[in-house]
Amino acid sequence: MDGDEREIYYFLKDRGEEFVNAKEIARRAGGKKKFFQDAEWAKPILMRMIERGVLESDAMGRYRVKPLGKKAKEKRWVSPDIAKILKESGVEVEGTNEIASDDYYEQL
Repeated sequence: MDGDEREIYYFLKDRGEEFVNAKEIARRAGGKKKFFQDAEWAKPILMRMIERGVLESDAMGRYRVKPLGKKAKEKRWVSPDIAKILKESGVEVEGTNEIASDDYYEQL
């Protein structure tokens, strides 16, 4: 990822599962000066990140970091205490809509 992609990625990562529109991303991820020079600077970068699979967009043109893929079966919520016990006994417990580590998105 280049510098602009990193700025966008870390801004959206802090937002979690919330979708954010392109204008707000351009305003907050790059800073005031960059936004006032070119208010549309983020759009080509957002498109490139969608093509690479780092981001996803909704029908309204808003963006977020693409969560890890869901499995075909619907997962159930498990309390942290139960998850810890299961993990200690060797059973893998994963969240349903987790955001992957930074290294995962660096490889895309």
